[in-house]
This record gives sequence, structure tokens and C-alpha cells, in this order.
Amino acid sequence: METNLKKFNNSWYWKNYNKSSIVMRLLWIIVGNIFINSYVPLPISIKRIILILFGAKLGKGLILKPKVNIKYPWLLEIGDDCWIGEEVWIDNLAKVIIGNNVCISQGAMLLTGNHDYKKPTFDLIIGEIIVENGVWLGAKSMVCPNVICYDHSVLAVGSIATKNMESHGIYKGNPALIMNKRAMTI
Repeated sequence: METNLKKFNNSWYWKNYNKSSIVMRLLWIIVGNIFINSYVPLPISIKRIILILFGAKLGKGLILKPKVNIKYPWLLEIGDDCWIGEEVWIDNLAKVIIGNNVCISQGAMLLTGNHDYKKPTFDLIIGEIIVENGVWLGAKSMVCPNVICYDHSVLAVGSIATKNMESHGIYKGNPALIMNKRAMTI
């Protein structure tokens, strides 16, 4: 059996999962690239309004650095007092839910889509990502589809979470493995 990309078909995704209109997607590409995924120095309050107009659910106190790439804001929920670093990529073909007091450092990637390499048609596979309260995703780290980062877990710089991260666990590597427990002090 050989890969045959001519037969790739993800029409099921648009019919059953992401029912956004082509107009909405095109408008988001334009507006998102000008105001969110850019170095244009806009106040966070303006970025926030734009994201909400496109369907994102945002808590208060969001810090959104320049050049953040969000695939579909209508599939994004962010809680209170979160920091989203420069060049973060939220590739949310499926829902991404981010809790309160979450830090996503520069260049981190949240990837809700993948491909089934066992099928010649390279079918699209999607899965939600949940990042619970107090989580820290280090710079250039990556979270894969269907992963839950439980409360106060840490994903070290450059690490890749392919499985759920337990509460207060400190993870590093590829694939990320638990290395220690996060001790919280007052």
C-alpha cells in the first residue's frame, strides 16, 4: 500500500465539525493576519475585541503578545489572567480550552490535528486540547491532539506532550515524560 494524497478528503470536517462559512474563514485570514498574527503594535484591548467578534470566549486579564497564530477563534476558550507569548501557534481544528492563570511561552504550539499515516488517503484526525488552571507550557513546546494538561503541570522548553500530563507534574523530552513534581510555595 502506498500513500495517495489525491484521494485525501476532509469534507466531513466542514460538514459535521467546523460549520464556519467560507466567508467567515476568509475574513478571519485577513483580519487575523493583520491584527493578531502580526507585529502591528495594537493594544491588547483591540485584539481582545477582534477575537471576541470572531467567536473566541475570553476571560479577563489576557496578555496576548505579537505574532500569535490562531487557526479558528470560534473554537477557542481562554480563562482569566492568561499569558500567550510571542509566536504561539494555536492550530485549533478542534476546540482548545485554556483555563485560568496559564502561561504559554513563546513559540509553543497547540496542535489539534494530525494525519492517519496508516491509511493511503492520509485521513485527517482531530482532537481537542484542554489546558487546565496554572499550567505552564515552555518556549517551543508542543501539545498534541487529545491531550489534557492537568492543573499546574509544566511542559519544559522544546518538549512534546503526546499524552495527558498529570496535575503538578513537570514534563520534558520527546515524548514528554514526567521528571518531577511541581512544589508550590507561598
